[in-house]
Amino acid sequence: MQQNSTSPPRRGLTRDRVAEEAALLADEVGLGKLTLTALADRLGVRQPSLYKHIDSMAGLHRDIAVHAKRELGEVLARASVGRSGADAITAMSHSYRDWAVKHPARYEASNLMPAADDVEDAAVSLAAIQVIADVLTAYELDGDDAVDAIRAFRSTLHGFVSYESAGAFAWSANVDRSFGRLVNGFIVALAQWKSSPAKHPGL
Repeated sequence: MQQNSTSPPRRGLTRDRVAEEAALLADEVGLGKLTLTALADRLGVRQPSLYKHIDSMAGLHRDIAVHAKRELGEVLARASVGRSGADAITAMSHSYRDWAVKHPARYEASNLMPAADDVEDAAVSLAAIQVIADVLTAYELDGDDAVDAIRAFRSTLHGFVSYESAGAFAWSANVDRSFGRLVNGFIVALAQWKSSPAKHPGL
């Protein structure tokens, strides 16, 4: 097969390299539309050569997920370094949204749950969450209070980004302003987190 003029050379092809290129391609075409044929063409190799580095399409999706989770964790860490409290949360929130919108397939993959026996995937998943947990220490949260706050923070950002990516924000109000107010609302809630215990009809 003739190598595409824009394809990287075969030399140095590794599992990580395949995952990185697959992530780039998936962002262009969609995670669900990613094919091994297109990936092989992008890498300038025959499709059977990919099986030296992946075992299946499911395995490739897993590798993209690991790559994406690691990248997201790094994005959050860079955004929060040297900051604390509301400043760190604001910077981290905007970086999260920017990365997710620019890399839709990687973001989708970053939300895939690791298999029970996948140590590497579990580790990168935890590392990204740990960045959030570290920032929230400024609010002196621990135990279930900290877990609740982490869940609320992730759910808040994920919900907004998912709706935005789906084109659900059709009304005229500025989306950036809406996101800023959402983040500010969460920060206000955090200030009262410990003094406002959760109540549930079943508790």
